[in-house]
Amino acid sequence: MNRDIFQPAAYIMASQKGGTLYVGVTSDPVKRIHQHREGLVDGFTKRYRCKRLVWIEFHENMDSAIIREKQLKAGSRKTKIALIEADNADWRDLWDAIIK
Repeated sequence: MNRDIFQPAAYIMASQKGGTLYVGVTSDPVKRIHQHREGLVDGFTKRYRCKRLVWIEFHENMDSAIIREKQLKAGSRKTKIALIEADNADWRDLWDAIIK
């Protein structure tokens, strides 16, 4: 899963397994996920302690990443959970996989 730093991505953060979910998009996954994990930016993820990266999908460009983010946000919680559990049944933190 090793990617260049500036690789557009849609992602899901969680507070814990089965917990609060946050869907986001970024052009710099390492920087943005670090900000969520450390609570460096006020907002939803800091308030609800969504510090665990549980799903990430890399894209060729920001337009496609933004489209994917909007699809995910429009979907149900059940759909998001199914997407997470398809590749990450234990909801393990994927942080180490993206920083390598």
